[in-house]
Amino acid sequence: MKFIDEAIIEVHAGKGGDGSASFRREKFVPRGGPDGGDGGRGGSVYAIADRNINTLIDYRYARIHRAGNGEKGRGSDCYGKSASDIVLRMPVGTVVSDLETGEIIADLDHHGQKAMLAKGGKGGLGNLHFKSSVNRAPRQFTLGEPGESRNLKLELRVLADVGLLGMPNAGKSTFIRAISAARPKVADYPFTTLHPNLGMVRVDVNRSFVVADIPGLIEGAAEGAGLGHRFLRHLARTRLLLHLVDIAPLDESANPVREAKALAKELKKYDEALYRKPRWLVLNKTDLLEPEQRDRIARKFVKDLGWKGKSFIISALTGEGCKGLVYAIMEYLEQQQGGTAEDAEDAVLHP
Repeated sequence: MKFIDEAIIEVHAGKGGDGSASFRREKFVPRGGPDGGDGGRGGSVYAIADRNINTLIDYRYARIHRAGNGEKGRGSDCYGKSASDIVLRMPVGTVVSDLETGEIIADLDHHGQKAMLAKGGKGGLGNLHFKSSVNRAPRQFTLGEPGESRNLKLELRVLADVGLLGMPNAGKSTFIRAISAARPKVADYPFTTLHPNLGMVRVDVNRSFVVADIPGLIEGAAEGAGLGHRFLRHLARTRLLLHLVDIAPLDESANPVREAKALAKELKKYDEALYRKPRWLVLNKTDLLEPEQRDRIARKFVKDLGWKGKSFIISALTGEGCKGLVYAIMEYLEQQQGGTAEDAEDAVLHP
C-alpha cells in the first residue's frame, strides 16, 4: 500500500430539520390546538483513531465527507428523525487542523480517541412550543440550523520513541534492520528510503521501544533539495534522536564533519524544538576501517565536530556495537519515563 501522510478534505455536517406548524384536526375535537413537532438533528462528522490503519491514502481520493440532514417535524406531535453521524477512521498519530486558520482541531495520539470535526445543526422548533394562554393557535415555527462545514488538513505523525537522522547512505535502514524485525529496502544508492519505516526493538520481556527511520536529509533541504523537510514531522513525537554518520565514506571528496554540521543546520531551520531534542551521535560503518584506525578516526571526527554529548561507534552491517547502543537507549527511555533523566542539553549538536 502506498504511504500517504498528508491529505486535505472537506467535511460537511447535516442541517437540522425544520419545525412544523400543524394543528390537531380530529372529528369531535374542535380547536384541537397546535401539534407541530420539532425537526431532527443534522448528522455530525467525527474522527476516530484506529491502530489498524497506517496511511491516509483513503482521504487522498475521497475528499468530501457529508453527513445527512435531519427530517422535518410533522403534525400529531411527531418529531423528525435525527440523521446518523459519520465516523472517519484515521491512523493513530494523525493531526487534524483547520486549513484556513491553522488551528489544531484534534491530535489523535492513542487508539480509540474520538473527536468531532463538524457539528450537525439543531432541529427547528414546532409550533407546539409557542402556545400560551394568550396565543392559543400559534403559527410560529423555527427553521433547522445549518451544520458546520470545514476544510481540513490531515497530517500523519508516526508514534516512535527514537528517530534516526542522517545523510543518504548513512546506514539508517541497515541499522533498523539490525536491531528490529523491520525490513526496509537497503541499496548502495542515495534515497533508498522513500517513506518512514517503523521498527519495534525488543530488549527484554516487557522492555521495548519503537524506532522511526525517515528518508535522508541533505544540505539545502529547506529549499526543497532531495526530499526536503517533508518527513521531519514524523520525528516530532520522538524522545531521542540518533544522528547516524558514515565514518568511512567511499567518496574521498566527502567531508563527514561538514555534512553533519549541515544536517544540524537544516534541522534547526525546520523546527527549533526538534533541533533541541536530545540527540546522540552514532558513528557507523566502522567495518570498512582497520581495527587500529577506528578509535583514532572516531576521536578526530568528534573533536573536529566539537561534539560534547554521547557518541557511539557501531557497524550496522555486522552488528558490532549495536547491542550496547540498544541497551543504552532503553535505559535512557526508562529514566525519562520515571522522571529521573538528567538535563539533555549536552546531547544537542550545535553547528
